[in-house]
Amino acid sequence: MDFLPGWPLSVNTLFFFGFLLFCGSLGGFVAHHWRWLPSITGFMLVGFIAGPNVLHLVSHEGLANSRIVIDVALGLILYRLGLSLDIKLLVRDKSLLTISAAESALTFFAVYFLLGLVGIGGLSAAVIAAVAISSSPAVLIHVAHELGAAGPVTERAKSLVALNNVIAFVVFAALLPALYSRTDASLGTVVGAPLYRLLGSAALGAAAGYLLHHAARKTKAAAQYQLALVVGAVSITLGAALMLNLSALFAPLVLGVVVRSIERKDLVANMEFGPAFELFFIVLFVYAGANLHVAEMVQYAPAAAIFVLGRSLAKWLGVGATALAVGVPSRQAATTGLLLIPMAGLAIGLVNTTVTLFPSEGAIVGSVVLAAVAVLETIGPPIASRALRWSGDSLAAPAPSDTAPAASLHG
Repeated sequence: MDFLPGWPLSVNTLFFFGFLLFCGSLGGFVAHHWRWLPSITGFMLVGFIAGPNVLHLVSHEGLANSRIVIDVALGLILYRLGLSLDIKLLVRDKSLLTISAAESALTFFAVYFLLGLVGIGGLSAAVIAAVAISSSPAVLIHVAHELGAAGPVTERAKSLVALNNVIAFVVFAALLPALYSRTDASLGTVVGAPLYRLLGSAALGAAAGYLLHHAARKTKAAAQYQLALVVGAVSITLGAALMLNLSALFAPLVLGVVVRSIERKDLVANMEFGPAFELFFIVLFVYAGANLHVAEMVQYAPAAAIFVLGRSLAKWLGVGATALAVGVPSRQAATTGLLLIPMAGLAIGLVNTTVTLFPSEGAIVGSVVLAAVAVLETIGPPIASRALRWSGDSLAAPAPSDTAPAASLHG
């Protein structure tokens, strides 16, 4: 009977990829019955029900084994987000930098001081506040694609989300020396490790960007290979980042920024990924739903509630007020900040780094941030969907009920 499989069955990554994809598709299909409900919510609900919190069809070990699939999905999404950030345009039009700097500073200080009200202060609060600056590219890109949103609010929000993630990573790196100084690390590690991680990730993303750009130029006569080139470049970047102990989140973001900034003729920067790209969103959000940490959400509910409320208000008010000051129309200024409220990928990556390198601070940081991510990923998609409907951007399939909220907000 040696030919029979052992029991319990050993579930592999391929099975989990198919499971996440199959169940997520059904959840998205059900969510489409309500026009106001983004399919992301359906993906996450299916993951939550199938995951360790409810039915246990997917275990924590299974989720950990499927991590490589999630890394690839998140890497492609960050690459795509990086394409929305053109350095040349930022230099010519500094309003985006002004809005992003003001909003990020307000978010950092609001979260830092509010956490002090529930007894969390010092370096742990500073790390949590740095993570709070980041925003979720996946929610914005998916909801905008699902609605067919196009216009100044959508484009401005994509650039601001990309800038948010860059600033969050830089601020987090700036705090690393203080974290290392609390350990027995040498001076070389205190100074060198943060610089290596920040500059190394940026250099890796830039090198991969130049490689992808030149490969796309040489093969532009054969457009059928461009998607494979992009996926290959992102996978190489992720693999190299893991091998070199660099950030697998920051490097693909830089890769996208570099490709967008150096292309003079459209080669891969404006390439449409097509319906196949939906696969990665489904897998990512079913995984997020299955990986919700309900126990931490309950234990750190007060801190998470303050984090969610303070961060959301800071992003909305920071973007709105600064955008108005630089001449953005009031309706656009009022809705853009709402699109920055979702938070997930980079936040989880920074938490994992903190937990791995600094277990003492990581326990507090992880508990508060993961509880807040669970809330923000749940309320974020409906908020982003409603904000795009109110924004005045063109939608491919606007809902009949859009006009009333838009009019009231404008007034």
